[in-house]
Amino acid sequence: MNSRSYLYILIFSIFLVSCGDDALPKPKAMLRLEYPESSKERLVSEKFQFEHNAQAQVKKTKNFSVTLDYPLMKGSIFITYKEVNNNLEELLADAQKLSYEHVVKADNITEQPFINEKDRVYGMFYEVAGDAASQAQFYVTDSTQHFVTGSLYFRVKPNYDSIYPAAVYLQKDIRGIMESLRWNE
Repeated sequence: MNSRSYLYILIFSIFLVSCGDDALPKPKAMLRLEYPESSKERLVSEKFQFEHNAQAQVKKTKNFSVTLDYPLMKGSIFITYKEVNNNLEELLADAQKLSYEHVVKADNITEQPFINEKDRVYGMFYEVAGDAASQAQFYVTDSTQHFVTGSLYFRVKPNYDSIYPAAVYLQKDIRGIMESLRWNE
């Protein structure tokens, strides 16, 4: 065999070995997380009451505060009660300051006012987008005696893309808490 034959065999071998399925990039996809439909339970404390997701584990703490823990999502909603004693402006400033402390890491903070005149529940819901420590904050008050704040935190490093489905689910629960909150007189 001459050198030209070896060259043809080598080229043919390269083509034969290189034939096969082409590598294709995988299409972009989102992780599909499905959470159960929430059934509601009523939590009654000495100062206030509200409906919450039955999936949450309720932990009452001192000073009428409550933690709603969601172990499957590694998240918690911390709810704190304070009495209004001619310090409403200070309580409002503290609640707003706490919400805007996340502006450093947040891409956006959306304010959504809440008004329930019939039951004297007034407040603000803050939806936080981005890699902030908290994905939602809220406060409600009757403006004369009661003031409640709440914060949503996850027990994982903030990565907005990863926690987004759980954040949306729990933000819906927070809105339900605000809508169902009533003061105990």
